[in-house]
Amino acid sequence: MSDLVPLPPATVHKPAVSGHYGLVAAQSLLAARAGVEILEAGGNAVDAAIATGFALGVVEPWMSGLGGGGAMLVWLAREGRAHAIDMGMVAPRRLDPADYPLTGRPGGDLFGWPEVEGNRNLEGPLSVCLPTWLAGIELARSRFGTLPFAELVRPALALAREGLAVDGYAMTMIASAAAALARQPAAAALFLPGGQPPAPAWTGEPARLPLPALAQTLERLAREGPESFYRGGIAADLARDLAEAGCRLDAEDLAAARATIREPLALSYRDARVLAMPGLFAGATLARALELLSEHPRAGARPDAAAYRAYARALCTAQAERLATMGDSGPAPSCTSHLCVLDREGNLVALTQTLLSLFGSKVLLPRTGILLNNGVMWFDPRPGRPNALGPGKRPLANMCPAIALAEDRRIALGASGGRRILPAVLQLLSFLLDHRMDLETAFHTPRIDTAEAERITLDARLGPEVARALEELAPVRSVQPVVYPLTFACPSAVLHEPSTGLGFGAAEPVQPWAGALAARRAPGAADGLSL
Repeated sequence: MSDLVPLPPATVHKPAVSGHYGLVAAQSLLAARAGVEILEAGGNAVDAAIATGFALGVVEPWMSGLGGGGAMLVWLAREGRAHAIDMGMVAPRRLDPADYPLTGRPGGDLFGWPEVEGNRNLEGPLSVCLPTWLAGIELARSRFGTLPFAELVRPALALAREGLAVDGYAMTMIASAAAALARQPAAAALFLPGGQPPAPAWTGEPARLPLPALAQTLERLAREGPESFYRGGIAADLARDLAEAGCRLDAEDLAAARATIREPLALSYRDARVLAMPGLFAGATLARALELLSEHPRAGARPDAAAYRAYARALCTAQAERLATMGDSGPAPSCTSHLCVLDREGNLVALTQTLLSLFGSKVLLPRTGILLNNGVMWFDPRPGRPNALGPGKRPLANMCPAIALAEDRRIALGASGGRRILPAVLQLLSFLLDHRMDLETAFHTPRIDTAEAERITLDARLGPEVARALEELAPVRSVQPVVYPLTFACPSAVLHEPSTGLGFGAAEPVQPWAGALAARRAPGAADGLSL
C-alpha cells in the first residue's frame, strides 16, 4: 500500500454569470431565484436581498432565518452613499450569568474558553438571544426598498409550502447535527423523522420535509406585517413557545427589539474605497488587516508565496488584536448565510444572516416553526473578560459584509463560516483590487485560512512554495477543499462595471448549492422603482 500514488484533487469549476438587469449571488440558487424574481418584477437591490434572505431561511434552515440576526451594507449608486444596517442579536434582559457555571474542564476544540456545564451556552433554551433579523430587514425595506413587505415574503412562502427538499447535501447537514437535534423534541420531530436523518430516494428525487408551521408564520407575516413578530399575534405565540421551552427570552424582550442604521466604516485601500460594518462585527478587524496588507507591494496577475505570507501576517496580527481587546468565540462551526445583490441602477447590497451554530440552539418553536439562534455562545462565560456574558448585552460577531468602490468596478462581497469569514473577504478583496482578477478567476483562486490561532490552513493546490513561506509564521496544515466539512469560508459576490453597465456574480465553487443568477429582462414597470 505504501507505494500507491494519491489521486490528484478533483477540480470544481463554477462560472460567474453576467447581465445588465441585476444579479443575485447566494448560498442557494433556489433562494437566489427568489431575488431575481423580485428584480424582474421591478424591485431594487434591497427588495431582492430581503426576498433572498427570507428564502434562505426556508431552503437552508440550519443556516439562518427568522430566529437569527445579521448585518447588511447598502450602496446607493445615485446618492453615492452607503448605509450599514445593524441587526446584531441581544442577550435576554433576564439572562443570569450564574446559569452558566464552568465545569473546570477545557472547552475542547470548539472554543477559546472553559467549558460550560451542559454546554448550555451552546445549545438549548439558555443559549438563545433576541432575534433581530426581521427588525433589520424591515428597517432596510422601509428606508431603501420599493416594494410592499408582503411581496418580498411571497417567494419564501411558496418554498415553505412545498416543504424542505432534502438531497445529499441537506442530508449531510442534518446528519452532522443529528445528536444535538435529538435532544430537542420539536427539532427532532421535524428534522429526524423516525429518529433518523431523512435521505433522498436512490433514483435522485429529493425527500420532502413538510414545514406547515413555518409556512403559516410566513403567511401571517405577509398578511399582518413584521410588527406582528415583535408586538402582535405572532409575538404572542412566540412568547408562549419560549416560556414552554424554558428560554429566558420573553414578550418584553421581543417588544424591545430594534435594528439601527449606522455609518459604515470607510477606509482607503490602494486605489479603492472599502466600506465595512461598524461596531461589534468584523469590520474593524478587516480595516486593520487591510492597513497591514497595504504595506506589502502588490505585484503580478496572481498572488505569489510572498503575497500569501503577507495575507497570513496581516490576518494573524489583526485577529490577535481583536481577541485581546474585544473577545471572540474561537473557530467554532458556523451556520451563517451570505448573499449579494446588484440591481440595474448599480445599487449594491451585501447581507450576512445567521443562527450562529449549525441549527442554532436546536430549539424549534412548535407554534411558529421558527428555529432559534444560539447567540449566547458568542459571549465569554468568564466574568470580567472582554465580551463577557451579561443581560441585555450584545455579543461580538464575525460577520463581515463589505463593499469596495474602485474607478472601474464596484464590488459587494461577504461570506459565511464564522472566523473563516474575515480571511476569505480579505483575500478576495486583494485578488480583485491588487491583482485585478475578474470575479470568476478570483473565486477559483485557492486561499489560506487563519481562523485557528495555532496554525494556518492551506489549500493544497497552492503547493510547497507557499507552504514553506507560511511556515515562517506558524505551523501549516494542507487540506483539499471538500463539500463537508467546508474547511474554508463560503463567499459570494457581485461586481458592477459602471462604464459598461454590466454586472457579474459568483459564489463558492465547492459549495454545491451556492451560485449566482442574473435577471434576464427589464421589469415592465421600471420607472420610479429604483433607489
